[in-house]
Amino acid sequence: MQLRFGIRTKLLLSILAILFVSYSTLLYSSMKTLNASLQTELDRNLATNLKYARSQYLDQAEIAKFSMMQAVVSQTVQQRLRERDSAWFSTRIKRWHDVLPFVDLVVVVDPQEKVLATLQGPEKNGPMELPAMVKQALASKRAILSTELLSGEFMCRAGVPGYCERPGSEALVATVAVPVIGTDGSVLGCVVTGDILNHHPNLPGKLQEVTGNNVEVTLTQRGLRVASSLPARVRESYILSPKVLDVLERGEVYRGRTDMGAKSYETIIDPLLNSRGEFVGSLSVAISTETVTNSRRENLQYILASAFLGIICSFAMAYFASRHLTGPLRQLAMSARRIEEGDLDQRVVGHQRDEVGMLASSFNNMAESLKERDGIINKKTGDLQELNEQLEKMVEQRTSALSMEMGRLEAVLTSLAEGVVVTDRDNLVVLFNPAAQQLFELVPHRVVGQSVERLCEMTGFCNVLEQVSDKAQREPRCGKKEVTVKGKRLHVNTATLQDEAGEFAGMVMSLRDVTKEEQVDRMKTEFISTVSHELKTPLTSIKGSLQLLLTRSKWLTDTERQLLTVCFRNTQRLIRLISEILDISGIESGGMIFNFKPLCIGELAVYAVEEIKSLAMGREITIVNTVGEHLPMVFGDSDRLIQVMTNLLSNAVKFSPEGKVVMVTAEQEGNYVVVSVADRGRVIQWSDRDKLFKKFQQIESTERNKIGGTGLGLAICKEIVERHHGRIFYTAAKEYGNTFSFTVPIIGETDAKG
Repeated sequence: MQLRFGIRTKLLLSILAILFVSYSTLLYSSMKTLNASLQTELDRNLATNLKYARSQYLDQAEIAKFSMMQAVVSQTVQQRLRERDSAWFSTRIKRWHDVLPFVDLVVVVDPQEKVLATLQGPEKNGPMELPAMVKQALASKRAILSTELLSGEFMCRAGVPGYCERPGSEALVATVAVPVIGTDGSVLGCVVTGDILNHHPNLPGKLQEVTGNNVEVTLTQRGLRVASSLPARVRESYILSPKVLDVLERGEVYRGRTDMGAKSYETIIDPLLNSRGEFVGSLSVAISTETVTNSRRENLQYILASAFLGIICSFAMAYFASRHLTGPLRQLAMSARRIEEGDLDQRVVGHQRDEVGMLASSFNNMAESLKERDGIINKKTGDLQELNEQLEKMVEQRTSALSMEMGRLEAVLTSLAEGVVVTDRDNLVVLFNPAAQQLFELVPHRVVGQSVERLCEMTGFCNVLEQVSDKAQREPRCGKKEVTVKGKRLHVNTATLQDEAGEFAGMVMSLRDVTKEEQVDRMKTEFISTVSHELKTPLTSIKGSLQLLLTRSKWLTDTERQLLTVCFRNTQRLIRLISEILDISGIESGGMIFNFKPLCIGELAVYAVEEIKSLAMGREITIVNTVGEHLPMVFGDSDRLIQVMTNLLSNAVKFSPEGKVVMVTAEQEGNYVVVSVADRGRVIQWSDRDKLFKKFQQIESTERNKIGGTGLGLAICKEIVERHHGRIFYTAAKEYGNTFSFTVPIIGETDAKG
């Protein structure tokens, strides 16, 4: 017999089923959320306590760092360090130790990493092996704080008691290396301080006073305990397992659950790395899981009790709700049936202010909406038609604007003096301007629409047109090439076109005939070279005659001697200008011989400064040469490199205000030595920087009007540097000052090429 249930029974059973599923889901989600919340809180406590512990165990080292950084800026300390005054530093170290009594070692070294003084006094036992972080501090010119493992021998030599009897031992030290930087930026030495963490077994206990008794803090050295807040019976057996050490040695944080004694702990272990990134120890924070377990048990009891009471109350409420809702639902069903039969004017009468009343109101609103829908659709149709008409007008306006823009573009391309060829994605010619017609000697109707290969057959310009048909040109980039076709020298510029999707859409090629320009330039160069050769010999004779007259003619009057001096000075200037012209001509023609050999860039800088010294003294300009002897040997021609430095120094002195400083510096960058000459003159304008390394180009300025020249100096420097496989470039300061730099390869990089 099939059971039939009424709406009241079905509603009651449905409510009970929903309540059962809801409470089951709520119980499951509550337990899962509770566990996740407890675990999140545990993770947050571990991370917070670890962060606090790490900051506190280096607290004293940070104090020492900032104290030493204040001390080393003293002019007295820097002067004593320049004098290598070991006795003075021995007294000063004791005063520093009085101010920082927690510091266990203090060592002062010079730039060559030689120890000057320790806590024991002046170092007299020979060189001492220093931590690697000292070299890093001297090289980077900044203070470094790191946790280091220092040998017992170093600790003994540094004056730490108790380590001389244990020469093979090690100590975990919070080490600080503070470089001493002079006012000129040079490194004068370094001060090294250390806080031995092995001497602070109570440090985790102090941290525990802040974090709470349920948090255990442990500091290890290579996996062996140094200091811990654990009980004595657990502390002695605390050794990190090989599995944990493997994770820490990779520089990663270990996280997991461990058993210490009779208790289970959630542990996070942070590796301690030295300045070279090597594993030296660890700092761990552990929180007992007993509190989490008790909290989980208590919350489970509360949740189960609440669920039981909720189910009883929900059952009673479901029973009364089913009885209350049955009557209105029957009336709603009858009204809905009449609406289903087609009586759209039927309205449901409902006075309840609950969901049933809302449902009745929804039925009534639905009927009203059906009547209004037809009117709304008709209105929207009219609006769409109006919008369509507006869109057509906009399309017409845009089409007209595009046509006008195409006309402008066509006029520009037609008036261009350079030939322009444009292809599409299939390498078919779509544009061929009049200038290109003259170059190819073809009319447009025979070219447009043809493939590049067909155009090559008609013109014979295959070596030019392959720039367009080359498949490598389909990459989104621009290119420039010089080619010779039928005796014509052409500059070919190519650029790819892309569509909205970034795909290849064609190519634009610009052709310019530079044959006549190169002929004129070559004729000009040959004429200048010939004239210079013809003028140098008579000018040399004139110079010798004027010099003889000035040295041996005692009967000359002051006016005559002054006129002869002016003639002699102008003759020297003409000979110098002609020599520069001959130099640039010789370099370009390959007639200048370079004698390459290993050179010391520091010696070349000294020679160049000596040559320009008199000119600088005349303008009261100081030349500071900071090029050191520590730089590697370079491979080049000494006379030519001195010529480059002298030219750059001469320009810096000429165009710097009187009383300023010109700096000469050099440093190694990769396989090159970069030599720089910096002045404090007015910054060269952007519009003039393209003229710097071109022949016969001079920059207009007030100083240039006073000082003559041919505009060949920097061009000669550029040719000489490029013959050395280097490059020369210009850098401007933000306000005042210009820097000219050039590179020279070090030994081993260019000798094979040369």
